Amino acid sequence: MTTKTIKQIQQGLAQKEFSSVEITRQYLDRIDSYNSTINCFITVTDELALQQAKTADAVIARGEAGTLTGIPLAHKDIYCTDGIKTSCASRMLDNFIAPYDATIIEKFRQGGAVMLGKTNMDEFAMGSSNENSYYGAVANPWDFERVPGGSSGGSAAAVAASLAPGATGTDTGGSIRQPAALCGISGIKPTYGCVSRYGMVAFGSSLDQGGPLARSAEDCAILLQAMAGFDPRDSTSIDREVPDYSEQLNDDIRGLKIGLPKEYFAEGLDADVARVIETAIQEYRRLGAEIVDIGLPNANLAIPVYYVVAPAECSSNLSRFDGVRFGHRCDNPVDLEDLYKRSRDEGFGDEVKRRIMIGTYVLSAGYYDAYYLKAQQLRRLIKQDYEKAFQQVDVILCPVTPEVAFKQGAKTDDPVSMYLQDIYTLALNLAGLPGMSIPAGFSQELPVGMQLIGNYFDESRLLNVAHQFQQATDWHLKTPELA
Repeated sequence: MTTKTIKQIQQGLAQKEFSSVEITRQYLDRIDSYNSTINCFITVTDELALQQAKTADAVIARGEAGTLTGIPLAHKDIYCTDGIKTSCASRMLDNFIAPYDATIIEKFRQGGAVMLGKTNMDEFAMGSSNENSYYGAVANPWDFERVPGGSSGGSAAAVAASLAPGATGTDTGGSIRQPAALCGISGIKPTYGCVSRYGMVAFGSSLDQGGPLARSAEDCAILLQAMAGFDPRDSTSIDREVPDYSEQLNDDIRGLKIGLPKEYFAEGLDADVARVIETAIQEYRRLGAEIVDIGLPNANLAIPVYYVVAPAECSSNLSRFDGVRFGHRCDNPVDLEDLYKRSRDEGFGDEVKRRIMIGTYVLSAGYYDAYYLKAQQLRRLIKQDYEKAFQQVDVILCPVTPEVAFKQGAKTDDPVSMYLQDIYTLALNLAGLPGMSIPAGFSQELPVGMQLIGNYFDESRLLNVAHQFQQATDWHLKTPELA
């Protein structure tokens, strides 16, 4: 029963094939069996889940069920959850019990969804492998010795391993799309401002965006429907009517123009991954789409620009964690300076410290103009490349990652090599565009993800293009055999 899609669970609950309590118990049992191996959950809210499931069954019995009533879901541990630990996978927040719900969590609660627990992640969402967690690395369900991607690796691994039918994630530079690709599931990063960031612990405020991970594009459409919408508590939230993301799923894509950026099919892309993506492109040709070669001439600037902008915002956002108001506090500080220094030194991991240091440097007097201001100017050029591209095409297609999931520990001593794993995903966050990853095939018996990029607020078209591919293929239905 735990291999069902969200759509199938909806139908099963509506037709009384099973109850929410029954399927929630199935997922909780599976979490109990496999989480010690995969380590994808930080907190399992079993009592709350069964209580919510029981309430959902009563709502269903009264004929008052909504779209998500009784659906079990997992949430990335970056979202504040009232009365439940919200750690961001950091020692700094290991003792933090959130006093309120993030907007996204609030929407799922109001919609009747069941919360299975909080998923593991890279500390404060900083990483591409989910090895930067105070609670230990997450294993890829396809190969326990490999990484699941990051920072939403716990959410992606939970869905891939059938420990949850869907999960929330966040994407600052590829942190929904990259783990979705490495774990063989679907995930969408919406347009910046489409989903409220209220109650989502900030990493890079101009880059962070919440989104769903699930087995299929159809399931992602269902979850995004619940997540999207204007929130007056978030100053970056866009006041725009939310469309029905499922309405266009079955639209014909004949005549659709799909752009292939030459810069993303050049040196650095693994030959086997390229082969899988090329086969997927041929499938789109068979479905009637027109394939167009395009250029994104400033694509090579994405990594240097991102690793100036993101650390700068991280340095600013994480300055609040000082050992005074909440979070980790060192023992027996001799004075205020000692309190600050030791609390932050003990509370943050190496990658977070690295990014704070870089960000503080580029924002410092004498370096702001040379680094941060210049990065923001180049960011505009990256955005303009996409604007020009969307004058020629409807959707852009490219790889998500240059290679399949790598072995744990393979890149931990080489930060630059780790950062290069996001080479195809960073630019979307800099431009604020929507993008998604869907399974496209396998290389070395490991999943390969394909990235689809849309114009602003064109999530419905992205989901339609992804769904049509999934109607013609079965890669999204493949699940790992867990030992």
